Amino acid sequence: MQRLSPLSNFLRPAAARALLAGMLAAITLCLPAPLRAAMVLVPVVPTGLSSPVFVTHAGDGSNRLFIEEQGGMIKVLQPAASTPSVFLDIHTRVLSGGERGLLGLAFHPAYAANGRFFVYYTRTPDGALVIAEYHVSANPDVADTAETVLLTIPHPTNTNHDGGMLAFGPDGYLYIGVGDGGSGNDPPNNAQNINALLGKILRIDVDHPDPGNGTAYSSPADNPYFGPTAGRDEIFAIGWRNPWRFSFDRAAPHPLWVGDVGQDTREEVDTPVVKGGNYGWRVYEGNACTGNDPALCVPANYIFPVLDYTHAGGRCAVTGGYVYRGTQGALVPGTYVYGDYCTGEILTWNGAAQTVRLNTTMNISSFGEDEQGELYVVDHNGAVSRIGSDTPCTVGIAPDVRFVNAAGGTGSVTVTVGAGCGWSATANAAWLHVTSGATGSGGGTVGYSIDNMGASTARAGTLTIAGATFTVNQGDAFLDVDASGATTRYDALTDGLLAIRYLFGFSGTTLTGGVLGPTATRTDPTTVAAYLDGIRPALDIDGNGTADALTDGLLLLRYLFGLRGPALIAGVVNAQGTRQGAPAIEAWIQSLLP
Repeated sequence: MQRLSPLSNFLRPAAARALLAGMLAAITLCLPAPLRAAMVLVPVVPTGLSSPVFVTHAGDGSNRLFIEEQGGMIKVLQPAASTPSVFLDIHTRVLSGGERGLLGLAFHPAYAANGRFFVYYTRTPDGALVIAEYHVSANPDVADTAETVLLTIPHPTNTNHDGGMLAFGPDGYLYIGVGDGGSGNDPPNNAQNINALLGKILRIDVDHPDPGNGTAYSSPADNPYFGPTAGRDEIFAIGWRNPWRFSFDRAAPHPLWVGDVGQDTREEVDTPVVKGGNYGWRVYEGNACTGNDPALCVPANYIFPVLDYTHAGGRCAVTGGYVYRGTQGALVPGTYVYGDYCTGEILTWNGAAQTVRLNTTMNISSFGEDEQGELYVVDHNGAVSRIGSDTPCTVGIAPDVRFVNAAGGTGSVTVTVGAGCGWSATANAAWLHVTSGATGSGGGTVGYSIDNMGASTARAGTLTIAGATFTVNQGDAFLDVDASGATTRYDALTDGLLAIRYLFGFSGTTLTGGVLGPTATRTDPTTVAAYLDGIRPALDIDGNGTADALTDGLLLLRYLFGLRGPALIAGVVNAQGTRQGAPAIEAWIQSLLP
């Protein structure tokens, strides 16, 4: 095969698969945040890098970026800086050129405490693939050069398809993407051979060595070929040509997304990648039977991609990316971002369609993610840029909080945003559900439901809507205003009168710490006052046009504390002064009760 550029075979096309929708739901509603419409690239390191192939973060709260150069160097970039410094230089150990070099980098999930990180490189002089462990030195911006080799994979004969991706999964294990060993059509059939590590995604435990095997790692016992089962213990999934870049979605259930470089006709992205799955190569390239092993072209035996594309227009090699979960509104949350090495196109997938978002002159060697979930693109020619946008979309949600009793219920949130600004919504607790409006563009409404909490203790949960957070507090009473501590519930002649006096503006009322949250957390008087201010909205319960202490206040007091008798009259019970019917008033007051 003709090499189009230094990484072209490394990133050459691979596999067509049927479109699969519906993997992109998971958004968190936080405080109102800007959304964005048009993609732009913001230079981070505009020039001066030598064949960069990856950018990532350490997850240690420092907000530094770490940039990996193919020749054998890792550089560290401080926040707001544009010139990185050397973090680790192992160029004397690395065989670099074409698809070989220092290719992968992953920081241990507990790096802030243990200083451990891992690299993937092609070893000089024999071209073997090495997974090795390093540690940071006493200087947080410089690594110790002492090395512990975890795994060595022979890679004889060919100089392409080295793979090179490392990432820790949500299970704490290290995942490793290994190419099929090179040439064309995988002559040894490594990708389908369960006794070979080439052409696989591996999963190992770097926290527990295996003395029996004499390795500095062990294989998880639930790996598909572990123990007496035929096959290598380290294998997680088979059937890969050259899984160049992959990532785990930050949002539950944290699916793994893999960009697998194709051969002559198609490129593919696969998700979810499941334990024991067979993703087709060399039998299939995408959805198409390659003809290498025609008798094995039985679709039921393989897992096909979520998306693929052809080599039309000069495309040649997919660069896998990330699902966007940032807060700066660069993209609609849940959007998968990826690219093509040869054309420099940055593409997105929304669960139904691929879209070219930006044409660039880059050779896109990688994407990356910072600690906040913002995304970066790496130009193999020597630069790193952050993905942003130039058209802010101001978004608001109303309401942004709800207090509800143990029985639960339903409700809706109004999203206000400019035309053409996309958004999505998701529940972040198992007992909360988005029932309508999971995605939208421009203004809209999100419907939700809240489960009956049964015998559970009081709880709080959130929805993420258009990047803003909608909070639901369910269960416990919120009005132990006098902080008596005798109960987390309220007393009519103490808590009730204090609340009424405050709500209706009587002077001389002293508020003390009380219980105002679903977990019965004691709070200071300022928080108590803030809570009462929040439920004060126009308490004109009797509907006479004025919120009066001796009418509205007593009606509220009698209802809240169970002194039934007077009927509730239609009044005003929300901050916008909208007149509600008696059932709506009653429902609102009940939402304050346990």
